[in-house]
Amino acid sequence: MENDLPRRREAAGLSQGELAEAVGVTRQTINAIERDRYDPSLELAFKLAAYFECHIEDIFEPGENNDST
Repeated sequence: MENDLPRRREAAGLSQGELAEAVGVTRQTINAIERDRYDPSLELAFKLAAYFECHIEDIFEPGENNDST
């Protein structure tokens, strides 16, 4: 899943740690989401959208899976 989280976070002047604390996860979780290594739970996606005052679809966009299986 592609996401716009890094751009939104940087535009808000937040570090990964600051955003993580605001939504109740670890910095490593935010890092993994931004690097497309982890898809957030629906609950976390809603928290991120609420934090940035936007729709989930504004941050996350389903994309093709890069696995070659």
